[in-house]
Amino acid sequence: MDEKRKERLVKKYARKSSQEAFGGRGPGSPGGRGHKRGPGGGRNGMPVKKPKDTKAAIRRLLGYLSQDTGKLMFVFFCVIAGTLASLIGSYMLRPIINGLTQEGGTPRKLLLSLLAMAAVFAVGILAQYLQQRIMITISQGALERIRNDLFARMQKLPVRFYDTNNNGDIMSRFTNDLDAVGDMLNNTVVQIISSVITVVGTFCLMVYTNVWLTVITVVSVPLMMQAAGFVAMRSRKYYQAQQAALGTLNGYIEETVTGQKVVKVFCHEETAQEEFEYLNYDLRDKQILAQFFGGIMGPVMGNLSQVSYSLTAMIGGILCVLRGFDIGGLTVFVNYSRQFSRPINELSMQMNTIFSALAGAERVFKIMDEEPEALDSVDAVALPSCEGHVVLKDVTFGYNPDKTILKNISLYAKPGQKIAFVGSTGAGKTTITNLINRFYDIDAGSITIDGVDVRSIKRDDLRRNIAMVLQDTHLFTGTIRENIRYGRLDATDEEVVEAAKLASADHFIKRLEHGYDTVIEGDGANLSQGQRQLLNIARAAISKAPILILDEATSSVDTRTERHIEHGMDRLMAQRTTLVIAHRLSTVRNANAIMVLENGEIIERGDHDELLAMKGRYYELYTGKKELD
Repeated sequence: MDEKRKERLVKKYARKSSQEAFGGRGPGSPGGRGHKRGPGGGRNGMPVKKPKDTKAAIRRLLGYLSQDTGKLMFVFFCVIAGTLASLIGSYMLRPIINGLTQEGGTPRKLLLSLLAMAAVFAVGILAQYLQQRIMITISQGALERIRNDLFARMQKLPVRFYDTNNNGDIMSRFTNDLDAVGDMLNNTVVQIISSVITVVGTFCLMVYTNVWLTVITVVSVPLMMQAAGFVAMRSRKYYQAQQAALGTLNGYIEETVTGQKVVKVFCHEETAQEEFEYLNYDLRDKQILAQFFGGIMGPVMGNLSQVSYSLTAMIGGILCVLRGFDIGGLTVFVNYSRQFSRPINELSMQMNTIFSALAGAERVFKIMDEEPEALDSVDAVALPSCEGHVVLKDVTFGYNPDKTILKNISLYAKPGQKIAFVGSTGAGKTTITNLINRFYDIDAGSITIDGVDVRSIKRDDLRRNIAMVLQDTHLFTGTIRENIRYGRLDATDEEVVEAAKLASADHFIKRLEHGYDTVIEGDGANLSQGQRQLLNIARAAISKAPILILDEATSSVDTRTERHIEHGMDRLMAQRTTLVIAHRLSTVRNANAIMVLENGEIIERGDHDELLAMKGRYYELYTGKKELD
């Protein structure tokens, strides 16, 4: 693979800011369609940058932990108890060893001293058990809250966000990034607290035992800290690159698996394999660097600790011979010198977990900080009894301020009318429906429903009164009955069956082994494309929305099925305002009005016969004298 192709591949799946992403094409513009391909003409990922404020990420993580303040205080108490038990138990070696090496020691004293030391260590073991058990509960609770907040934020994000972000990279926030955060919260937080207490307590006991040996031990600490900082700076950078490469690879896998049929149809397997291998190798290289610098921290710190330990033992031995320093004190101090450096070593070995978690946390908080869909205005009104009068007046809109998609669009749709939109791909047909739903807000003009501007209507009420059937089907894991009822959750079983009959889906559902209780998995992989679309139409049919939008709703079904659907749709549309986007012009012949769009403008309007009589663009499309696309 040449370098230019590699660069294009990485950029394609790398994250982009919204400003950069909207420099390209949007849904309904040339090269875009619906919500699957967003501005930019494809699925763009999100850029992973160096952390702007790691302290802010730490503060936010601590904020999630602080919701269990009582448990945290108990954990803190257990950490103190366990650390003090370890320090006191270690210091108890001094009188025991001195009793063995000096006169006056008896087996009874030795036994009592050993039992006392065992009791102290038992307290420490119990404290460590409790702190670990409770801390896991706290950390998992914090992760649950983070996931809830992340998912809740995603429900509030506008369609624009999903048009410009890679699904695989978003999923990586829920899995890889939060797993890394969980690993840190489970162990590292307690480890940091314990290490600080251990270092302070050990230092105090070292000073009490022998000041001169303490000076020798402490002198080595700056050297160890400098070495740790040197490795940490590089480790942090490489862990950021690792998380970014992981998100990129996930995005590529998600898109390739989803489009596997297309890959096979166009014999793209070798190219897909080659691109995957490049992204996989890129991730491997970044992981090697990240794991290497994260892994060498322990050995580097361990070796420096051994040097300090050996130096302390040697000078301590000299003091025992020349200055009368007791052997028990030397034994305890040597043990403390190792304890003094051990927390630093343990933290250094945790650096890979810390950096990976902080990188993941920042990626998660990045989504949480995305601007949500604008709140309803204070004076927003509800639509308790919508009739379905839809009016567009001089509507102008562009996904990119520099490129206008719709230009002065005006139309009027009454309840019971069927308004059709035809025209070349990218003319702006789907964009009109996006604006009616307020997936995007118009730049100029107005859109009203029953005389009320859509920007003044509460979004939930607006969308509750609009049912959509898109060309791209999507079914949820569950039974067929549950998928149809998704259109109106309080619908009865009888209404579900009636909606299926209306959409001409009842006949094939009954032929399934479990009928309406057949479980759908993998977005309906066990159903044909036409059957999936029939269920989508049934889902729209069961809703009581007075406005119905059909975006190429019958494009995935055969001609015979289409005729069955048309009869049902005629009954469905009888009392509804229906907006139809169609490339099959045979499906819009009975429309009350047909709007012909080109380059974002309505160039012709009228019914089927009137437009044919004009012998203009619609006539060309219908008779096939010019291709539709």
